[in-house]
Amino acid sequence: MEHALREPPGLLAAGGDLKPARLLAAYERGVFPWYSAQQPILWWSPDPRMVLFPEEFHCSRSLTKTLRNGPYSSRVDGDFGATIRACAAPRRSGPDTWLNPDMIASYEQLHELGFAHSVETYDADRLVGGLYGIALGGVFFGESMFSLERDASKVALARLVQECRARDIRVIDCQVASGHLASLGAREVSRTQFVALLRRYARRNPCGSWAAGSA
Repeated sequence: MEHALREPPGLLAAGGDLKPARLLAAYERGVFPWYSAQQPILWWSPDPRMVLFPEEFHCSRSLTKTLRNGPYSSRVDGDFGATIRACAAPRRSGPDTWLNPDMIASYEQLHELGFAHSVETYDADRLVGGLYGIALGGVFFGESMFSLERDASKVALARLVQECRARDIRVIDCQVASGHLASLGAREVSRTQFVALLRRYARRNPCGSWAAGSA
């Protein structure tokens, strides 16, 4: 779900465009775009693949306490634009971001079409954490997350898991392995296993805003 741009195994192709139809066709096949400003569009399908099954989400004691006692609240599809731009903001590790204006515009189109969704964490009315990704039937493809305060991104992930359980989403794609995601219950599967999960659960049926009827 979160990357530092450093060529893991799984580069499939270069070029093309970021039109919604191409992006959706790529995600259905387990492929996603990931490239830096001076590169052509690069398309990836890592092997192994990190995934989180919602029923395997590990909520630590400290996170449970944070969820119960605050100070945060969470929302879904409250401000997709602000969330993706926060994910694109420079990090402490360097000034570059792989989320360039073309990618942001493309995912905002997918949001308008009912495929891309955001989960946000707020401290009062201040956006302090969140994530966004693509929902295709029973699969949520996590793209990026950010956190400005302690546990803010974890709160967003916990809310995502809650939404996935409510919406019968069986798999959260985390893309590339990280210790942070592993500590929350994510694990690696082979590309073959991941593609089999997509064939079983991924469906191109837009569901509109998740905010409608949301708790």
